[in-house]
Amino acid sequence: MLFTLGHSPFHCDLNALLRTVSPGDDLLLIQDGVIAALEGSAALELLLAAPITVSALQDDIDARGLTAQISTRVRRVSYTDFVRLTVKQRGQVAW
Repeated sequence: MLFTLGHSPFHCDLNALLRTVSPGDDLLLIQDGVIAALEGSAALELLLAAPITVSALQDDIDARGLTAQISTRVRRVSYTDFVRLTVKQRGQVAW
């Protein structure tokens, strides 16, 4: 399953999201969701402890001026990579 998080981690229930994921799922941080990838944040630690792959959309990182603050443990992806993730996973859930 591909999960997309488009809201700031301060305005969503990350624990509820993480209860729904399964090993092998992908989480793509988009829009304000990229804030969850900030180095040293509690949200990032929660996400990285889950059995999922965490990626963030580079264009949204750039649009928010966060390029230098995003953790290197989060994979940065393009829109083309976003399409690849949608093809890879059978379904998508937006948060």
